[in-house]
Amino acid sequence: MQRRTIFRNRLLPYLLLAPQLAITIVFFFYPAGQALYQSMLLEDPFGTRSYFVWFENFQIVLGNPLYYQAMRVTVVFSLAVTIAAMVPALLLAVMADQVVRGASGYRTLMVWPYAVAPAVAAALWVFIFHPNIGQLGQGLNALGIRWDYRLDGDQALLLVIFISAWRQVSYNFLFFLAGLQSIPKTIVEAAAIDGASPTRRFWMVVFPLLSPTTFFLLIINILYSFFDTFGVIHAITQGGPGRATTTLMYRLYRDGWIGGDLGGSAAQSVILMTAVILLTAVQFRYIERRVHY
Repeated sequence: MQRRTIFRNRLLPYLLLAPQLAITIVFFFYPAGQALYQSMLLEDPFGTRSYFVWFENFQIVLGNPLYYQAMRVTVVFSLAVTIAAMVPALLLAVMADQVVRGASGYRTLMVWPYAVAPAVAAALWVFIFHPNIGQLGQGLNALGIRWDYRLDGDQALLLVIFISAWRQVSYNFLFFLAGLQSIPKTIVEAAAIDGASPTRRFWMVVFPLLSPTTFFLLIINILYSFFDTFGVIHAITQGGPGRATTTLMYRLYRDGWIGGDLGGSAAQSVILMTAVILLTAVQFRYIERRVHY
């Protein structure tokens, strides 16, 4: 038997949806429409003159080899951040789900890093990894390991990946822990009675039941790596050295805010928005099939 909510007043459902629809229109559809319109304009940095050029800005952006370099950096960066943020969070959640003494304090400490703003998190880790003033940076150089993320592009990319993932681990930990606690213990106990080892119980029983949470976090972490990591990159490397950490989001900022190319940066924002929408749709189309609700 399926329960359905019946509204006697036909206007009431639309009134209940109106606030959310208004927020979506004002904060998503209207800015998206403005970006699409501005991407077809050629403007000066002060916005005093504008010329309608149709898709010329898109042709310039897609014809620039540096844009494809930023795209490659973004793919590597987003995949690395997603994996590095989700795997430790799942491991910590499994450990926290088994803690008995001091469990609440342990979980509270795990949540704290998520409250740190991206720029502040970057500043904190600079005091650790800086080659001149950082304890770990000085230690690596003292051991003969040449460490200077300001000059080495691979080291800079590795550092921003580490910091971005470190901040997101707490968010993933909360959802993984909630998902683990929602799994009935009787199912796990039945698998244990049947002789399944702890590792087999996790991969054959627990993890499939955790797949809705994993799928949700996969989408959230990819979106986070695309957009919310701007503060980390800007605070540490400013996209350098040599564009080694210039993601699509940071290139958009550099071309629009610093370079004054308003039409080109709007075109980049439309391309980035389209790419994220398509990526999310692909995930729902192919990955969600393996999710057990």
